[in-house]
Formats: sequence, structure tokens, C-alpha cells
Amino acid sequence: MRVLNFGSLNLDYVYAVPHFVRPGETLAAESRSVMPGGKGLNQSVALARAGCMVCHAGCVGEGGGELIKLLEDSGADTSLLRQVSQAQGHTVIQVAPDGENCILLFGGSNLCVTKEQVSSSLALFGPGDWLLLQNEISLLPFIAEEGYKRGMTVVLNPSPFGPAVEETDLGKVSWLLVNEVESEQMTGTGDPDGAWHRLHAKYPRLSVLFTLGDKGSVCFTGGENGKRIWQDAFRVRAADTTGAGDTYTGYFIAALTEGLPLQKCMALASRAAAVSVTRPGAASSIPRREELSV
Repeated sequence: MRVLNFGSLNLDYVYAVPHFVRPGETLAAESRSVMPGGKGLNQSVALARAGCMVCHAGCVGEGGGELIKLLEDSGADTSLLRQVSQAQGHTVIQVAPDGENCILLFGGSNLCVTKEQVSSSLALFGPGDWLLLQNEISLLPFIAEEGYKRGMTVVLNPSPFGPAVEETDLGKVSWLLVNEVESEQMTGTGDPDGAWHRLHAKYPRLSVLFTLGDKGSVCFTGGENGKRIWQDAFRVRAADTTGAGDTYTGYFIAALTEGLPLQKCMALASRAAAVSVTRPGAASSIPRREELSV
């Protein structure tokens, strides 16, 4: 069973700061580092390091060679990446002393995906394969629709929330993975139970996973025999929470494709996310499967 991740690749410019910059404030950063990132890349790295067969499709801009190398070193297939002349997509990330972060995103090369590229990439996949999407590339609604037409299991992490997410038909999506902020943006409430009832009323087949940071995660499955499953977070001392959600997403999907029970999928993903926050960076912090004890 294969996963096609049609997603972003970014260079993360990470600044350690005493606190997040306030309006009108000039603040001296304590350090700066440049690391591979992007929700798409992070999730492909997590999938690959979890042992899943993942192919990453998207666009790489100028200066993005190290991003391709990281994907390949992690075990992902990069044959469907397209080189473009635009500047590589990137983020500017502030990391506070408690490990919390805030992120400014520049799309760049990630917004160069074309319908022709989508069609030629998806032509290599079909029923039994999975399609993973975020909202850091162009043509999100089109890719979801085309994947559904080909019988793929469509998974959406609607981050960052925006018009393309609102234009995507969630009736074609099997799994929606959201945090509290995205939940509120999509449904008007960050409460998982309340959000689930609103989503389930409109999309009865949709299954939803809510990641709640250090509070844990909760999963609701659609269909006639739906379930509600809770998973506590593993307690660790956080150094940098950047990429923790992406780590969870990749490991959770990898476990789903293996057919593991949902509780085990969530436990494995939670363990991986907990390890990731003890390390700096996004993609660089994602553990390999053999490092976990679940």
C-alpha cells in the first residue's frame, strides 16, 4: 500500500527569541538556524521513517537541493518532484524558551503546481493507495477531487486554513486531521466533541483526528459504527514544538496503512511526536521507527 503526499517543501529560518515579537517591537534574536521543513516534507519524512512507502510530489525551487536529499535519505521516493525557477518556499519561525513557536510562511515554489503535473502524477496511483494533502501548495481542491476519482483514500491536514480549504469537498475526504486552531476555523469551535458533531452532520463518512498538543489527541470515526478514541500525550520536556503535528500525522497515517487498531495508531504517533519535541527543528527532529518503544 502506497502513500502519495502532494505537498510543500520549505527552508525553515528558525530564530530563538526571548518572547514572540510584539507589534511595533524590534527584538534581537538569540540565535538563527536554517533547517529543512514544510508541512508536506515533514509529513513525508515521518511517513518514510515510520516505514511507509511514500512518494512525495510537488515543486522544488532555487536552493532546494538539500530538501530533496533529506527526503531521499529518509527513504521517500522523489521521482515526482518538479524543478521550477521560482525561489524556494520558506518560513520564518520564532521559537520561545518554552518551545512554543509562531510561523510566517512564504509559498514561493510550492505555489507552482500545475494541473498537468497533478494529472500525470496521480495517473500512477489508484484504488488501495492513499493521497495526503495539506494547504501549502496550489490546486488543493483539484488534487483532492482527482485523487477521489481514482479511488484513492484522501487524507487532508487543512493547514494553514484558507479559501482553498473551504473550496475542497470534504465529502471526498476520508480522514481530516486538525489541531484546535484549525478546528475552530473550520467549524466555529475548538472543542473536539462540538466540532465533530458539526462535521459529522454534514459529512457522515468523514473520520476526524484532533491533535491537542500536550493534552493529547482524540479520534472520531465516521460511518454507522463510529467510535471516539482518546490518547494521552507522552510527558517530556519540550525544546522545540515545530513539526510535532507533522510527525504525529505521518506516523498516524503510516500505522493506518498497516491496518493497526486505531488506539495503537494514536499511541505510536503520540510517542513519535513526543520524541520530536525534545529535539530542535522540524524534519530534523523526526525519529525513526526503531527509536520508539510502542
